[in-house]
Amino acid sequence: MAQAWEKKHVAWKRRGRTCEKNKTWKGRARTNDHAGRRSDVGWFHVEGKHDDGELWIPNQQPVVAGAAPAQVSTGGGDEHRARTPPPDLPSLLLDSRIVYIGMPLVPAVTELVVAELLYLQSKDANKPVYLYINSSGCSRQDGETVGFETEATAIYDTMKYIKNPVHTVGVGIAIGQACMLLAAGSKGNRYMLPHATAMLHQPRVPPSGQRQAVEIEIKWKEVLAQKQVYLDILSEHTGQTVQKLERDMSRPFYMQPKDAVAYGVVDHVLTEGKRAIDTVKKADEWDKEAGLRPVYQ
Repeated sequence: MAQAWEKKHVAWKRRGRTCEKNKTWKGRARTNDHAGRRSDVGWFHVEGKHDDGELWIPNQQPVVAGAAPAQVSTGGGDEHRARTPPPDLPSLLLDSRIVYIGMPLVPAVTELVVAELLYLQSKDANKPVYLYINSSGCSRQDGETVGFETEATAIYDTMKYIKNPVHTVGVGIAIGQACMLLAAGSKGNRYMLPHATAMLHQPRVPPSGQRQAVEIEIKWKEVLAQKQVYLDILSEHTGQTVQKLERDMSRPFYMQPKDAVAYGVVDHVLTEGKRAIDTVKKADEWDKEAGLRPVYQ
């Protein structure tokens, strides 16, 4: 037994101190890796001896650089999860050819809506696109301007550029340029929900800040030009004259659904039993297109 302990004492080196049998000691164990290099395993501390009298050393495995951690299966339901993450809600709506405008018309919103319209045309240029609108236009509810008037005309031009018929549905509120988009839907396919509201108002000049007088004059002329475009588009889709529209817009002009139908902004008020969109895919159709199979039949 003493010989075995002496072999252990020689094989495992300790720094700066020696070990005596049956006494408290500590040291730093070393071992050889697969390449023949010596590496430290770690510090160990032992008090006394084991029952067999031999030196006790912790059972530690050498760490190999670059080795990947082991993959452990946790079991449960992880194996049955989809390999790809489920789509988000806007993607599901887009797959049903629904585009939703639920914010003021700022550049980020315009970019997304235009991209979705172009994408839906590329998928199928014959099926209709359903545009749901709940927006305060290019300004906030309190009247502060947050976007350029060209945000609305960019969406309008894209609606007219694509070959798909665009069905518009007013949800909540459609103010200013958002009301113009609501009226720009395909004839006979412009809708409002029973408690939605539409409102027309004149374009607002954004804060001038510390601009020079000549710059303010240039901006004023641009706003007048955008107002004329705004009036021309509304006149084309509502059937009202430009003079009547300009007179009505001199102050905020609110319309309830029946008033909007009479004014020519929309064609129908959606009530229970009426549908504005085609049938939506069933759950098994979604799973089939996503490549998912039910676990239990």
